[in-house]
Amino acid sequence: MKYTNFKWEDLSVEAALSVFETSDESFPEYQAIVNFSPDVKFDVSEQFLKIEEAVTRLLDALPSGLAVAFKRYFVSDIANQTSFINLNQGCTAVSVVQQSPFAGSKVALWLYFAPSQSVSRKGNATVIAHSGLKHIIHTGLYSDAAGSEAQTAAIFGEYSRLLASEGCTLERNCLRTWVFVRDIDLYYAGMAKARREFFATEGLTKDTHFIASTGIEGKFPSCNSLVSMDAYAIQGISNEHVKHLRAATHLNPTHEYGVTFERGTAIRYADRTHVIISGTASIDNNGQIVHHQDILKQSERMMENINALLAEAGATINDIASLLIYLRDVSDYKLVNERFQSKYPSLPKVILHAPICRPGWLIEAECIAVISNTHSRLSWGG
Repeated sequence: MKYTNFKWEDLSVEAALSVFETSDESFPEYQAIVNFSPDVKFDVSEQFLKIEEAVTRLLDALPSGLAVAFKRYFVSDIANQTSFINLNQGCTAVSVVQQSPFAGSKVALWLYFAPSQSVSRKGNATVIAHSGLKHIIHTGLYSDAAGSEAQTAAIFGEYSRLLASEGCTLERNCLRTWVFVRDIDLYYAGMAKARREFFATEGLTKDTHFIASTGIEGKFPSCNSLVSMDAYAIQGISNEHVKHLRAATHLNPTHEYGVTFERGTAIRYADRTHVIISGTASIDNNGQIVHHQDILKQSERMMENINALLAEAGATINDIASLLIYLRDVSDYKLVNERFQSKYPSLPKVILHAPICRPGWLIEAECIAVISNTHSRLSWGG
């Protein structure tokens, strides 16, 4: 993975870019985290204008022919800030969630770029077509049903119907979800119960497989929404191209404590492998929290767990294209930021205020890594 940093002093904006290219440069992949410098002094409207200008400048600095295929806004006050965001940005999949950036700003961005000719919009989904596959991104799925359990069931039901319209199923084609829960200490249990029950109806059980996921606190623009979801599926993928990551020396199966997601998933293509790591915390292979009340030691164990998952797919920390870090307590930011800047200075990353599903977990992180596929066969079994 190649990393480049941009800094625009007049905008008080910084961008950390990751680049994955194959030898023939047939389908390069770019991801970026765009954030304000710690000394930002612009008001809210100026911040949104300047961060969009930064995206324009970033595109101008990249090779021609790229488009923003996915864009997630992390905002500090979703009730007052959604009006500053254009939710209809052509072919771009736009996600908005209240998870305050810790750099002292109102907004930060996570971006994924792809060749513009491969990106299209179909209904309410963004589609990236490449090598006979269609990568389908849905954002902002929600329901106004009463309670987190009913909302979750409705969201997954609607998503399953959307997949069916593309000839896909949840069990066969969905590779990643992000489930955002308002007031997670209160509403996570209802979400987890409904997801578990819905998955069982779709053939997703401990004896088959689940889906890589992050279940984390986050608010959606609808004030009635207790749960919202973004999701990623691939039309045309085969099961033999997918490997679910366990890292059994470090982590236990999630079903052992009543939740239903995969720790990580690797997808092998002809020229590369995508490694998707779910929200991962300081946990051992008995499902117990490690290093109670110690934020730095929890950070270290969390990254050790992530590295163990990456290793199962043949990847390392140095292959990470983007890293999202979630903190429960705002007062832990300074220590965590200093540690990550020291140990992982080049990684495109953002630290966000987003409480995790178990109170004892002080920190959680998720990431995406990309590595070259040097195997002669696509199948993990070949």
